[in-house]
Amino acid sequence: MYVNVGNSNLQTVEFKVEMVGIHEKRLRKCLSKLKGIDKVEVDANSQKVVVTGYVHRNKILKAIRRGGLKADFWSAQNELLNAYASASYGSLRFSNFNFF
Repeated sequence: MYVNVGNSNLQTVEFKVEMVGIHEKRLRKCLSKLKGIDKVEVDANSQKVVVTGYVHRNKILKAIRRGGLKADFWSAQNELLNAYASASYGSLRFSNFNFF
């Protein structure tokens, strides 16, 4: 999504980033080094990161990966997988099994 603001393009880019443990803190540190980022929204449950700013999407992806995180652009397939996972895992019930 692009919004034209004068000579610069404000854009909102969605990424799928593997979020485990303290990765959110590492992610925010990587992105804080880039000039032109206005807002970073992190949804650790769905591993979705939304970045809004005046930085090209490839530059943002490169910065995230340089920080040691696995990342890619968010796709419609990610939406479907998250919807399926939340529906499936929400209805699972575990029972006690005796293996011995």
